[in-house]
Amino acid sequence: MSGSILKDGEIVLYGFVGDDYFDEGFTSTDVINALMELGRETDVVVRINSAGGYVHEGLAIYNALTAHKGEVTVHVDAIAASSASIIAMAGDRRIMRTGSLMMIHDPATVTFGTADDHDKQRSVLDKWADEMAGIYADRTGLAASDIREDMKKELWMNGEEAVDLGFATSAESDEAEAFAAFDYRVFAHAPKELRTLAAKNAWTLRGKGKKAGSSAAATGHKKENSMSKEKTADTTAAGNSEAVATAQAEGAKAAKARIKAIMTSDEAKDREGLAEHFAYETEMSVDEAVAALAAAPKSAPQAADDADKPNPAGYEQSRVAASGQAQPEGQKQRVRASINRGEIYAMRRKQSREG
Repeated sequence: MSGSILKDGEIVLYGFVGDDYFDEGFTSTDVINALMELGRETDVVVRINSAGGYVHEGLAIYNALTAHKGEVTVHVDAIAASSASIIAMAGDRRIMRTGSLMMIHDPATVTFGTADDHDKQRSVLDKWADEMAGIYADRTGLAASDIREDMKKELWMNGEEAVDLGFATSAESDEAEAFAAFDYRVFAHAPKELRTLAAKNAWTLRGKGKKAGSSAAATGHKKENSMSKEKTADTTAAGNSEAVATAQAEGAKAAKARIKAIMTSDEAKDREGLAEHFAYETEMSVDEAVAALAAAPKSAPQAADDADKPNPAGYEQSRVAASGQAQPEGQKQRVRASINRGEIYAMRRKQSREG
């Protein structure tokens, strides 16, 4: 796919970081393939027009560019926000075009599960935020602790401000390109013109059903730099609250629909235990879960005399196997066909009712 981002010898990163939204987007694999095509020693020009996307993809692209042997020059053609601003930090030279914007903020996500699940995800977000602040600090010379505070507030910068703070090395007189399609309303303090642009063009992230882990999500912090005073004076708390509430409702609705689709699929019949595991304890998509169910054996009918007999060896085998189910985002879940989870879950439910 490197051909889609490699244009006239330049790496052009327009759209969503890590996926294809609004018919625009790019991944770390695209960037790595483009770098391989250009050659390890070649000086490269990277052009960015992105409001961000997935944190892990942004970090992977940053690391790929910093590992490149040749000089890397980054031009912010219109906007480098959220995880795209991390990518911009990979440039040995970081140039802002006239009218372009850069934004840094804390990563955000949506978590589905128990209080422990939320606590674990918070720990991941904190670590991501610290890593991002460290990258910004290395490039700007500012203290990472100060940058963390700016991230919490959501800091928007024009070219001059980005240069003054060290996020960019220079600004040029060429006019910025048209801003990349994105639902800028999800940001707490996006400039009014960006929010209006998103509304006018009906750019929305709703309904895509993508995983959390995106750094492009609303925060509730107030911005205190000069640009917020000039460009976001009429951004209201009510509007932000409505956007957050809508996003949360859409996320909950999508999660319920996913669970229902897995549990009521034809493939879940006689594999109810495994279906429950996929629906409630993994982040597998409906298609992935149904495919895995189809590949798994169905529960064999159990003789009446054996129905109430526990199977400690089988349970321990399944418990150990299940401990390896959690995998990093983007990897496919693997099904161990030798484990009959249907019987295990049926036994648990029966013992629970009798107890």
